[in-house]
Amino acid sequence: MIGIVMFFVALFALLLGFPVAFTFGGIALIFGVWAEGIEMFAFMPYRIQSIMENTVLMAVPLFVFMGLVLQKTRLAEQLLESMGRLFGGVRGGIAISTVLVGALLAASTGVVGASVVAMGLISLPVMLKYNYDKGLACGTICASGTLGQIIPPSIVLILLGDVLGVPVGDLFQAAVWPGLVLVGAYVIYILIYAKLNPEAAQPIPSDGSVSRKQEVLTALKAIIPPLALIVVVLGSIFAGIATPTESAALGGAGAIVLAILYRQFSWSMVYDASKETVKVTAMVFAILLGATAFSMAFTYTGGDYLVEEWMLQLPGDKWGFLIITMLVILILGFFIDFVEICFIIVPILAPIAEILGINMTWFAILIAMNLQTSFLTPPFGFSLFYLKGVAPASVSTRDIYRGVMPFIAIQIVVLTSLLVFPEFYGM
Repeated sequence: MIGIVMFFVALFALLLGFPVAFTFGGIALIFGVWAEGIEMFAFMPYRIQSIMENTVLMAVPLFVFMGLVLQKTRLAEQLLESMGRLFGGVRGGIAISTVLVGALLAASTGVVGASVVAMGLISLPVMLKYNYDKGLACGTICASGTLGQIIPPSIVLILLGDVLGVPVGDLFQAAVWPGLVLVGAYVIYILIYAKLNPEAAQPIPSDGSVSRKQEVLTALKAIIPPLALIVVVLGSIFAGIATPTESAALGGAGAIVLAILYRQFSWSMVYDASKETVKVTAMVFAILLGATAFSMAFTYTGGDYLVEEWMLQLPGDKWGFLIITMLVILILGFFIDFVEICFIIVPILAPIAEILGINMTWFAILIAMNLQTSFLTPPFGFSLFYLKGVAPASVSTRDIYRGVMPFIAIQIVVLTSLLVFPEFYGM
């Protein structure tokens, strides 16, 4: 039971606000030495070296850099302005354009915080100006900003591919259809909401000074450059021309080219993007090192055998395991970040999934879809904090919480359909 006690102590420490990497590493050291002695950590340097030599994880800083460069090119602003004019005449059109731009930003930048902040600064004031329901406006922005968790190139999918031993390219291909279904579900919800509540999502009066043809051309000019980058990055992976790491490097170079095209390139911009990339990468790898020590102590103390024995005794065979797993990850997502779940929870569950004969690609997509929900769930959903930080004073925390609830329900419905009807998604 030492491993199980260790897990709950770590969870309690995280809830108290202790740094993630040091919490996992410190608790692993305390419990490991207590249970097995300091000799247990003799192989830790070799594990660290293995992590640092992992070529799959090299894609993480490269994709983060690509996203940060694109964030600084006013890409989101131009996309939102163009899409807003295209769909503004439709009831709920600004919210629909926000969802579509969120999908494009997810596929081109994949940085959740940047997407939520950008759309919160640009789209939220416009929706409030046209008397959109505050809950609908906030929920749409938060949900759209988190699409980068499931739509490739997703950092979550890269981490899951490494943990589960599944090719990242396969995960990227498998995630496209679920991501598009989720986007479609958001749009359908907004249309239904606007139909039932006409005053809550009014259309924008048309501007007679600009023709429809000009609006379409302006939108295409804003959409085609990032779309071309998406096609090059993902297309090179899907066609087998490049590995995810190589395509991530290509994406970083492509982002620089787009910055030049948008006339936003400067060496200070490159420096700022590089500095932020180092911060994000250092955070991810520090957590990975702490999680490695934790998983090693958990395994040595027999915690993995206890979890495996309990999971294999669940009624319903693999379906009982999958349902319990999804519920546990969903609940943990209320309190801890996706990185910790990827590095601590998933390695414990992966061997059990293999014993039960579960398709690991499908299993990874289920987890990724579930982890996306963690960005929206109160009280610690990161998207909620990102939006609150840039929202005007008239938007309360209650408005944000109320707004995300329907989108959380939509994500759970899509996750359930992916669980029950995997063949519909090509799994």
